Amino acid sequence: MVLFTLRRLIQSLFVLLAVSVVVFFAVYAVGDPIELLVSPEATVEARAATIARLGLDQPVWQQYFTFLGRALHGDLGTSFVHGIPAVELIVQRMPATFELVVVAITLTCVIGIPLGLVAGLYRERPLGRGIMASSILGFSLPNFWQGMMLILLFAVWLGWLPASGRGDTVSVLGVPLSILTLDGWSHVIMPAINLALANIALVLRLTATGVAEAQTQEYVKFARAKGVRPGRIVRRHILRNILIPVVTVVGMEFGSLIAYSTITETVFAWPGMGKLLIDSVYQLDRPVVVAYVMLVTLIFVIVNFVVDILYATLDPRVQLVAPSH
Repeated sequence: MVLFTLRRLIQSLFVLLAVSVVVFFAVYAVGDPIELLVSPEATVEARAATIARLGLDQPVWQQYFTFLGRALHGDLGTSFVHGIPAVELIVQRMPATFELVVVAITLTCVIGIPLGLVAGLYRERPLGRGIMASSILGFSLPNFWQGMMLILLFAVWLGWLPASGRGDTVSVLGVPLSILTLDGWSHVIMPAINLALANIALVLRLTATGVAEAQTQEYVKFARAKGVRPGRIVRRHILRNILIPVVTVVGMEFGSLIAYSTITETVFAWPGMGKLLIDSVYQLDRPVVVAYVMLVTLIFVIVNFVVDILYATLDPRVQLVAPSH
């Protein structure tokens, strides 16, 4: 476990370094934030002073190494627009995004896995075929379109749910949470469903395929021959063995939802990191964009590490470190 952890940490450092190079040079090659930050009526001296204050008078390679040196001390730059550290600005929005993603992942597991079990166990019956056929909609519908349809149906036509915002929040250890209030739940449920639909379809089909394959395995046939109850076979023999790929997908999708919740947050005006990213791109707020990508990459690295540990927990045959010869 120690060797595995060290190896993964070294790999993670190389990943973060590579991402920092690609993102920094890609972001800093697009547009000129000075055109947005400095008034056209400003004097040449004022314009030059702003450029020097932001460090934009230096060559790009020198700006990168300045950024890298500060990043090693936890400083990912200061927002051009807001004038506060980019990390602080993102962390302020992080609870809203994490809350939305956690609810979406919970819906994915609570709905996708049971439906996948039913579809796999009854794959030759109308119920199973109907579930598998309906899951195609989860992959087919564009995320922004289904979000607008949810707003049109539940907010405009029926008037059951609010169309935007986060609602009332309760502070827990200094972290504002909306899922602890009824008004907060009324705000989070639509964007969470919109974010979860594609993943529900993915987990559903993955589970159904795993169940169908597991039922043909010898250990399942042997359990049936011994007279083990069907419910116990599903819980102990089928579900446990198919959870490994499901856990992998759910873990990867957790990181993906954090990174790519921008569309949902924009459609529902959810005050999370994704909406901050979109606003920062429009405003050419380079430090915030770079800091966002770096933090999301770090989240991916952590999620992958946790998934590897869960692998070993669910299946003892999985080896974290290659055996020596």
